[in-house]
Amino acid sequence: MPELIAKTALSGRMLTLGGVTLAEADPGRITSIAAFPGMEKALAKGLKALGLALPAPNTFTEKKGARIVWTGREQAFLMGVEVPALEGAAMTDQSDGWTALALSGAAAADVLARLVPLDLRLAACPVGTALRTQVNHMNAVILRTGDYGFEILVFRSMARTAWHELEAAMGMVAARGG
Repeated sequence: MPELIAKTALSGRMLTLGGVTLAEADPGRITSIAAFPGMEKALAKGLKALGLALPAPNTFTEKKGARIVWTGREQAFLMGVEVPALEGAAMTDQSDGWTALALSGAAAADVLARLVPLDLRLAACPVGTALRTQVNHMNAVILRTGDYGFEILVFRSMARTAWHELEAAMGMVAARGG
């Protein structure tokens, strides 16, 4: 019987160009949580056991290695932890369906500005912001993880395309600065 080896979508790629670094990130397990109508309180009780709560729109929070990311009305991604049975919610393992890319550096927002139709400057997009948007033509979830850092979640099937688009934008920003 053949032995299967799990591989990431980008085999751990990393690139630094013009002071901006792009790297494949490991978000850990990703579980989609969607509250059943009228069951928000039961779900909140289950999440409280993890020290978490459903995040407000366009936000994410982290605690003890767990991250909960707003992804829509009464929906979130719980990342980085095994999820206990949560009453009041539909849960789906999304781990194999998404790829995370970390973009960091003083010009990271400038790189994303070439591909994302939102204002990602720190004043408009503070640390802890989670945005459902597009990176060029790909659906994405963008997390502001630091003053000069972002995590970009894209469908695994679009990982290489997202990498290509971000690499090209990094090249343009580097050329402009240098």
